[in-house]
Amino acid sequence: MILVLGDQLSLGLSALAAGDPKRDVVVMAEVRGEATYVRHHKKKIAFLFSAMRHFAETLREAGWRVAYSRYDDPDTGASIPGEVLRRAAETGATEVLTTECGAWRLRAEIQDIPLSVTVLPDTRFIAAPGVFSAWAEGRKSLRMEYFYREMRRDTGLLMDGDKPAGGKWNYDADNRKPARGDLFMPEPARVAPDAITAEVLALVAKDFADHPGTLEPFWYAVTAAEAERAAAHFIATALPHFGDYQDAMLTGEAFLWHSVLAQYLNAGLLDPLKLCQAAEAAYRDGAAPLNAVEGYIRQILGWREYVRGIYDLEGPDYVRRNALGATRGLPGFYWDADTDMACVAEAVTQTMDQAYAHHIQRLMVTGTFALLAGIDPHAVHEWYLAVYADAYDWVEVPNVIGMSQFADGGILASKPYAASGAYIDRMSDHCRNCAYSVKIKAGEGACPFNPLYWDFLIRNREALAGNPRMAQMYRTWDRMADEKKAAARDSAATILDRLDRGARV
Repeated sequence: MILVLGDQLSLGLSALAAGDPKRDVVVMAEVRGEATYVRHHKKKIAFLFSAMRHFAETLREAGWRVAYSRYDDPDTGASIPGEVLRRAAETGATEVLTTECGAWRLRAEIQDIPLSVTVLPDTRFIAAPGVFSAWAEGRKSLRMEYFYREMRRDTGLLMDGDKPAGGKWNYDADNRKPARGDLFMPEPARVAPDAITAEVLALVAKDFADHPGTLEPFWYAVTAAEAERAAAHFIATALPHFGDYQDAMLTGEAFLWHSVLAQYLNAGLLDPLKLCQAAEAAYRDGAAPLNAVEGYIRQILGWREYVRGIYDLEGPDYVRRNALGATRGLPGFYWDADTDMACVAEAVTQTMDQAYAHHIQRLMVTGTFALLAGIDPHAVHEWYLAVYADAYDWVEVPNVIGMSQFADGGILASKPYAASGAYIDRMSDHCRNCAYSVKIKAGEGACPFNPLYWDFLIRNREALAGNPRMAQMYRTWDRMADEKKAAARDSAATILDRLDRGARV
């Protein structure tokens, strides 16, 4: 049997490459355990079930026998191991071939199946298996920028000989422009649901009614061909301005110039190297500027490859790390947007509507608030894992535990991404119509990010004061007048008390 999981929808999968369509049977299953171990967004479940069903048809057309278990089939088991054993009893197979999955939890379950299980490396990443661990060995710090440069050299992407294109490795300084609401913004490619997707939507509406998020309209691509058209659409219409505005946020604009392709990459419908090569071709052809193309390629060749490396290197206990000892429960407004903070309400509302938010909304709005408020990082991780269509354990754990919440103590990020409301005001229009004032630092009407920022620094001074990138912030606090310090701490205490009582913030 060849076990193919819901995020392994690639014809070049290593387990398929090692199998024989004349002899072997492919096992795929929509199981309750995977659909409900967190309360996944309705759109995420619909996307994966539909993409899996379409991929099963693709395999059959390629000559494979596929044993496919639907969620609503009464014979379908509750877990992946259970389905493997059921299919083994049906077929008489005693051996299982599978490609390594991206969750330590499921890796352990698969290895414990009482059959002969062969787990092959996942070769769909740009870095070959073992490249990241070899790069990391002996290093005192594991900064993404240096791994990214090695990946540029190895692949030749955006290289002119042995030099980076344009003479610089990184154009991030050029990519921090706020956007104006009157600019034309392209929409991501949309696909009308076919009969298979319509059937899945009906299933999700019926069986996952209590899961978060809006199910329709549903417009995701669910096949490799559709995902490739979506990628081409992004490169032609949005990539040229992606760099300038990749950190911008605008009320009512969910996508701006972002690609909205991560869910296709992470499910296996797109090849990451080919996507990077297509973006580079746009630069070489004069269709997109270097700052946009470099910024986009860095997200895939740099960040995506890097977080997979961190996930595998740090092991299964990484998700439970909590270096700052944060224990507060996740506020209810992360699910229902019932908050007076306009930036948070916008990000959560969009998330529930689209199963999508871009990296700055995740990192600097919902992520930063959770960091400042001392929310349990594992609860934050499980929220991100549940609500985003591109979210899988391997990508969400490093992004949340390491980058967003600094719960790994600095393995991934060189400092916490703590910020006051000034950053959100600079990069968005959210503060203009907020019930709070970003200009007020403490007291009645103050933006909660402002006093919470200082309270976070002081609560965690013992852990953070030795960080050289935090020194200026602590010097600023130490020079602050006593009455301003007291006002900030008092305001923060009021906000945190309201969170603890479940009162509106």
